[in-house]
Amino acid sequence: MLTVDKTNDQNCFAVIDLGSNSFHMLIAKAVAGDLQTIGRVKRKVRLAAGLDENNQLSIEAMQRGWECLSLFAERLQDIPKDNITIVATATLRLAANAQQFVEKAELILGHPIRVISGEEEAKTIYKGVAHTSSTLGKQLVIDIGGASTEVVIGDGFDPLLYKSLNMGCVTYLEKYFEDGLLTHDNFEAATNAAKEIIAPIIAEYKKLGWLSVSGASGTVQAIQEIMIAQRQDDLLTLDKLNAIKHQAVLYKSIDKLDLPGLMQERKLVFASGLSILIALFESLSIEVMGLAGGALREGVLYSMIPELHNSDIRARTVNSFLSRYHIDATQSKRVADIALLLANQVKHEWQLSDEDLSILEAAAKLHETGLLIGYKKYGQHGAYVMTNTDMPGFTKAQKNRLVFLVKYHKEDIDKVNLESLGCFSDVTNKLLHILRLSVILSMRRQDDVLPELKLLTSDNDLSIVIPHIWFSQHPLMQAELEAECEYLRKAGQVLHIAVN
Repeated sequence: MLTVDKTNDQNCFAVIDLGSNSFHMLIAKAVAGDLQTIGRVKRKVRLAAGLDENNQLSIEAMQRGWECLSLFAERLQDIPKDNITIVATATLRLAANAQQFVEKAELILGHPIRVISGEEEAKTIYKGVAHTSSTLGKQLVIDIGGASTEVVIGDGFDPLLYKSLNMGCVTYLEKYFEDGLLTHDNFEAATNAAKEIIAPIIAEYKKLGWLSVSGASGTVQAIQEIMIAQRQDDLLTLDKLNAIKHQAVLYKSIDKLDLPGLMQERKLVFASGLSILIALFESLSIEVMGLAGGALREGVLYSMIPELHNSDIRARTVNSFLSRYHIDATQSKRVADIALLLANQVKHEWQLSDEDLSILEAAAKLHETGLLIGYKKYGQHGAYVMTNTDMPGFTKAQKNRLVFLVKYHKEDIDKVNLESLGCFSDVTNKLLHILRLSVILSMRRQDDVLPELKLLTSDNDLSIVIPHIWFSQHPLMQAELEAECEYLRKAGQVLHIAVN
């Protein structure tokens, strides 16, 4: 008889989110001081579409939910019961007959379901964002769900102001796009309705204020994917949202909607979600929004594992990589120290931000990620690993820059890949020059072998100043630096070695 070793299951955790649009199951494992996703299941249930005017949930909608949970139940058998949390949100808060659904759902899952309040949902969403994104100061977090929209201002891991608003992409689909038409009138009706719901919170939110804005919903991700498909950067603005709305109207109906980058599964609720987002931008005077790394499920998950409550999310992610991929921590710090030393000398001339230096430091520490696979093309190996691994603390754009730096820190630079970074291409190219120099200068893998180094820049030219005696005593390093000068010359860049 085949026996199964369940000793490792104690490190596995499962979160199920019974949302108004979709049901999600997230399964993760605690590995090397961080969480590794080992399973995700998502099913479009559109539970909110089953609510009538009396908030009675239809049997058809409930049946869709029960069938989905029957699939989830099989996977839960392998997870310790204490490591499972199941939460339900807006639709089951609103439904007058929610208990009928919950009782049967609990029998199917063999586990209790907690219907959380709107305020608890908002706070948990914020925690999910805080544990997966790296931001400084107060931030505004918005999550557009199927039947509710959560709006939160927080600082660090602490939510300060949080509301759950009675509007969502499924309920607004039923109310304002029921005819399936994409018209300016339908968009305007949905947006104006959302503005009325937002109006009571405007003064309080603007008074508290924020430094950055993150969107944690599928709507924001869908819009970002459309913008990337149109070769724009990944930051949302009101002008971009209105431009996408005008493009959508040209398709005339939801069933014909075929915007490049828009996933099929998001098409049905895209217009209603976009309308709500436009209302939020206009009402709260939002200038720029990025995509958050996590939301409700991640908030629940991290709440289950207190030892992962680390105030520096990026440091936790980098340290996890160092452990998981057996990276030489001493060498990674050595390269990072040299990179930051050089970068700070040209920071003003190149207008490098603290964010740029943080990306450079992470790339320097992780540049040898691919060595575990093999030395040949280890930059490519490392880039592949990072591309396909969750990296809490880094947004999608930040992660793309990080992957680029790791991939090309030794190899020929692909100009097409560089251009794909959009508005970040120029500064990332400058960071790459510094990283490449730092890797060469640390090739001995020893401390106290480098002299005092100076990095100077004039326009786009770069000069590294090295003492003559040291330079003549290190012929291999000299050869590598001269080869780098020639390589960059062919790539249209100029690097001078100034020996004094």
